[in-house]
Amino acid sequence: MAFWLVLVLIGALLLIVVGFNAMQQQRERAESVRRTELTRQRAIMEETEEVLANTGMFPCSPNVSIILYRRIREAARQALQLATPQQRGDYERRILDLDNIINNQKSSGGQIPSLESFKLPENDRQILVLVQTLKKLRAIIRDEHNKGKIDPTVFANEEGRINNLQLRINVDSMLSRARSSCYLKQYGSARQMVTKALSTLNAIKAQTPNDPFIAKKVEEAKALLDEINGEVKVNAPSAPKPKEENDIDVIFQPKKKW
Repeated sequence: MAFWLVLVLIGALLLIVVGFNAMQQQRERAESVRRTELTRQRAIMEETEEVLANTGMFPCSPNVSIILYRRIREAARQALQLATPQQRGDYERRILDLDNIINNQKSSGGQIPSLESFKLPENDRQILVLVQTLKKLRAIIRDEHNKGKIDPTVFANEEGRINNLQLRINVDSMLSRARSSCYLKQYGSARQMVTKALSTLNAIKAQTPNDPFIAKKVEEAKALLDEINGEVKVNAPSAPKPKEENDIDVIFQPKKKW
């Protein structure tokens, strides 16, 4: 009897240990999922804040600012649900600040700035940051639109502005590289860049024929192409002059038979 009682106690103890381990593993998995999701929400906030900080590099509409602030606020709300009690106060204050900013943005309104005020940065590093910012902004806008958080008209307008900005950057970059190649007397590369820039400009002109930027850049590209062609002619090697035959050589050269 005692033997069976011991076996029952051992079995019960094993069940308790197995159950405790299973519960512990479940808690660890839940904690791991919580930390992973919290890290993801923080990454969304940081990436969006970085894009928001770089919007001063180009004419940014109020719609874009509101979209970005809302994205940060939504990530902060998700993080609040996952945060520890010690972290929740910071997220709650941040959400209140974001609510105030968004409300102020809505009430102030503001006009959408013209793209004509855009100027390409002279620093290559700044150009790279600008290109990366526009790429991230496009991805954010598309993601928010897919979630149904952006009006379709606003989405179409803002994506169109991003496309226009990217084309302007490409054109300015190509013309800048063409000038550098021309300065280094690499006229073939320079001509290729200008021709490519003109093709891009013609593609944009078909969509926005009345855009002053396009007309200005077309004239600039044509003038640069004329300059390159002129430099090619000036620097082209002169054709060798035909060798004058000596009179004696003419007399003694073999007679032609007719």
